[in-house]
Amino acid sequence: MCRAYNRIGSLTTLISHLEKNNIHEFKSLNEVINFQNSYTIYHKQILTNHENLIVDEGNTLKLDLQNLDIDIKIQREVSEQKLTIEIEKLKQKFDILLNVEPINFFEKLTWNFRKCCLRTQIKHRELNFDKVVRKSIKNLLETYKAKSIRYQFINSHFCEAVKLSSQHDLSELERKKTIIDNLNSYIFGALGEQKVVKALEALSDDYILINDFTLFFSPGIYNSQENDYIKSIQIDHILVSPSGVFLIETKNWSEKSMMNSSLHSPVQQIKRTSYILFKLLNNELTSFHLKLDKHHWGRKKISIKNLIVLTNTKPKEEFQYVKILTVSELIGYISYFKPIYTSVETQRIADFLLKVNDLQTIKNKVGIDSFFN
Repeated sequence: MCRAYNRIGSLTTLISHLEKNNIHEFKSLNEVINFQNSYTIYHKQILTNHENLIVDEGNTLKLDLQNLDIDIKIQREVSEQKLTIEIEKLKQKFDILLNVEPINFFEKLTWNFRKCCLRTQIKHRELNFDKVVRKSIKNLLETYKAKSIRYQFINSHFCEAVKLSSQHDLSELERKKTIIDNLNSYIFGALGEQKVVKALEALSDDYILINDFTLFFSPGIYNSQENDYIKSIQIDHILVSPSGVFLIETKNWSEKSMMNSSLHSPVQQIKRTSYILFKLLNNELTSFHLKLDKHHWGRKKISIKNLIVLTNTKPKEEFQYVKILTVSELIGYISYFKPIYTSVETQRIADFLLKVNDLQTIKNKVGIDSFFN
């Protein structure tokens, strides 16, 4: 089975866009597509879940109101009993005081003062009896009122209660769907790249697949043939094989898309990448030597074959230096070429490309533009 490295580029870009929009639960293309296909089911599930929540809430409120009703009655009785006992004790003190005869003027003053105070306390408690009782059950009554209003609302406006309860979850579901639908081009691209990867997996482990190979250059590298400064390259797949290096650009395009002149030419894209890869692998951009086995005629060049794989239909035209294939033709075309490298040489080429790609990834994370400064 072909050995593969890196996640496919369209999927990486797709996941990156989702994470920037605070959507972190999707880690694979299948998960994203399943979400799109199951949107209606998820919508119904949310409504069903919130219907159950509202039913449970109504049952809980009914039980709470019953318990609160009991608690209010008990608290009322406790408060009334407590106040009644306090008033009774004050009256007893008052009666005892009336049975005491003051001896002198000073005792009479004190006796009158105490009698006045007791009478005032008794009167105050009797006048405020209901007020004090209500205060003791105030919090319970407020809780009972709030729960009662909610309980009545649920019973009389059940659908509205469900709608309000599910509003946030449905809004979040719709937000995710809108964002994902706007990323359909990346989804289609990832589907195409996934088909190519799956086809290439049928190759033996002598083949090494590097997905989403990207490099940046500052300053740009001048291509005299095209009179073009190349500042970056990106290719969907690089297949390192015993018969050479295959650059593979995948397009999941319809026939209508192929006729759209506003779309960027994949032929030009792959030719730019091929130019850079040829110079890189053949020691024209770095001092790194791949140390391929020597031939008695001289130093071996690394051959690069440019492939554009279309998942649906392909144009009838042929293009210079670029082969256009369908997915079903891919393995047959690759297998046609005879081996020219040993397994050690193939591994050295792949290791070099992986090292370059990994170093570029590290430099991207620390904010450096180019591997070739």
